[in-house]
Amino acid sequence: MGRHGLAHAYGHVSLRTATDRFLVSPASPLGLVPVGHPGVEVALDAPLLDGALPEVRIHREIYRRRANVGGICRVQPPALMALSALGRTPRALHGLGAYFAPAAPLWPNVALVRDDASAAAVADMLGTARAIVLSGNGCVTVGETLMEAAAHAFFLEDAARIELALLAAVGERPREYTSQEAATRAIKAGGLYERMWDFLCFGDSEWQPSTR
Repeated sequence: MGRHGLAHAYGHVSLRTATDRFLVSPASPLGLVPVGHPGVEVALDAPLLDGALPEVRIHREIYRRRANVGGICRVQPPALMALSALGRTPRALHGLGAYFAPAAPLWPNVALVRDDASAAAVADMLGTARAIVLSGNGCVTVGETLMEAAAHAFFLEDAARIELALLAAVGERPREYTSQEAATRAIKAGGLYERMWDFLCFGDSEWQPSTR
């Protein structure tokens, strides 16, 4: 996330390790977390530990609501940040944008999500979607695995990049995918997530090619 410009000093990612707990990155820029760092373990039914960032509450509330979520990324992609400042989130205008059709929900509050009530409201607005955009403050992406959540972070930023480019094309009206087209395009087959994971992780000392 850090190396690809999807997170700056304040990003964090997590991985569900059991039905009732997850492992989250420490209070450090993701690119500076050392190899072998144990991370911070968080229980779904207990207060946050001192080593967990306040916004980790968002992760906890999503895991509580969605048993199928196994990984979460909280990142700050620049094109998405710019688009959210316009009060927009990316539409399904190209292949990678189809995963969020018709568009990712936009959390309207600009304050940091650092209390239980706000975190619960963000998780409720996310619903069954793959991502939620936080106004002027990045996004939260989810997946059945951390691999999927990381891919969705890249997909969403790419969709925002396309949307911004089209907004600059004065007088042009983009062709938005229909719901059927988006559903047909947003696939997992063919090692789609695995190939994105390899792309994102290549160069990391812990990286090993995925099995497809």
